[in-house]
Amino acid sequence: MKTSAGLARRLPEGARLHDGSRTWTPSEVAVEVESLANRLRERGVRVLASLADNSPAWVVIDLAATCAGVVHVPLPLFFTAEQLHHALRAAGVDTLFCSGAAAERWPDAPCETLHVAGHAFAQVRLPFAAAPMPVGTSKVTFTSGTTGAPKGVCLGAPAMVAVADGLVQALEPLGIQRHLCALPFAVLLENIAGMMAPLTAGATCVVLPLSQVGLNGSSGFDAARFDAVVDHVQPNSVILLPQMLRAWVAYLATSGRRVPSSLRMVAVGGAAVGAKLIQAAHSIGLPAFEGYGLSEGASVQALNLPGHARPGSAGRALPHSRIRIAADGEVEIGGSLFLGYLGEDGAPPAWWPTGDLGAIDADGYLHLHGRKKLVLITAFGRNVSPEWVETALRDEPVILQAVVFGDGEPALSAVLWPTRDSASHAQLQAAVDAANAALPDYARIAHWTLAEAPFSVESGMATPNGRPQRSTILRTHAQRLQPVMRPVAPSPLSIAQGRS
Repeated sequence: MKTSAGLARRLPEGARLHDGSRTWTPSEVAVEVESLANRLRERGVRVLASLADNSPAWVVIDLAATCAGVVHVPLPLFFTAEQLHHALRAAGVDTLFCSGAAAERWPDAPCETLHVAGHAFAQVRLPFAAAPMPVGTSKVTFTSGTTGAPKGVCLGAPAMVAVADGLVQALEPLGIQRHLCALPFAVLLENIAGMMAPLTAGATCVVLPLSQVGLNGSSGFDAARFDAVVDHVQPNSVILLPQMLRAWVAYLATSGRRVPSSLRMVAVGGAAVGAKLIQAAHSIGLPAFEGYGLSEGASVQALNLPGHARPGSAGRALPHSRIRIAADGEVEIGGSLFLGYLGEDGAPPAWWPTGDLGAIDADGYLHLHGRKKLVLITAFGRNVSPEWVETALRDEPVILQAVVFGDGEPALSAVLWPTRDSASHAQLQAAVDAANAALPDYARIAHWTLAEAPFSVESGMATPNGRPQRSTILRTHAQRLQPVMRPVAPSPLSIAQGRS
């Protein structure tokens, strides 16, 4: 097993970073890492934050922080100004690496320019006081919940290395030699599974600016641009979010484009995927496989694999992970756990309650049933996870986004956003009917309405990490959802009334 410090000081033989024009060898990366690590030590940096696009320089910053014993706080570019300030203050960041334009947000802070792996950064000295954090913290990753307020998850190097090693072991039979990084490194999934794991395995990471791979902000995705990059790069693996896979599958199906034969693994995570989307991907030759993980477990915990997959499940526990189901149906994990949250005392328990509901079948596959706290209780006393129903709706190709309501109501309702603007009322109704047919009567959609705008940060109906702002969506569409408030017949499927 290669330790975190070992990986930081020198990549394994064969590991490479490729930025589209230049390939960085292990020795070249090592020179950059040592140089930056020395700079961090000389300037007495304690907590370093990075606010930057994907690049080989980002990788060097991450490795140099580990080498110098500095806590790294990766910050997503899509964070709002308020979220950034909160994260910097909460983590007690004393040094920030960012672009010159971004540095203008702190006009009174001392600033100097430095170059890392061919990229210029502003090094900003910030005035925030040191924040208490668990002993052994190597990285603090911030995740925004439904309120949009970032929460700092403190991770130790051993946990992150364990996850990377577990992925390397599980994926070894695929012989992955070239990985295309399509998600921000500031998101833990790509940081661990898309950077640490491939490099540990001695593979090449193709690291391009996110706009070049078609990703803009937290939720904008150009499937055509992404497909062109995949065709040019010919990667063996890539990690996508469900919405990215959905858009890519639709593009391939309508354009007649063929899937590159180089692809061996398209890992999909970050939210529920659904069996129909996975099957649609497989039908056109995309080797898409759903996984499951969370920041508190240092990323991926379970994963479907070629030859060992069950569409609709999140896969089986990886070598580093332990997964069990509590008496109330909550998924609990053990093994590669975080050290604690910023600003909170106490270490996590040996078995961490994830807040997700699920079950493990006889063959060890994990099936997720939504969030424990996000449960609707209908007027008939039935508990329903809206995420379960939303996944069923999004499984229909014509529905891109769906949010389900019905707490205290006789039946469920939904706000829908279509995959394409030309989708008709009849097509959306047919999709709702198809989803209803696969659901029990108490979980069927009795009424739906078309959203006024897509669920995004720009519309105010999603958090920066893409989660729907349910209260805002309900408030915006409440008047058009009123018909569901009256009693309905026992079978919502028979009286479903879509409304655009």
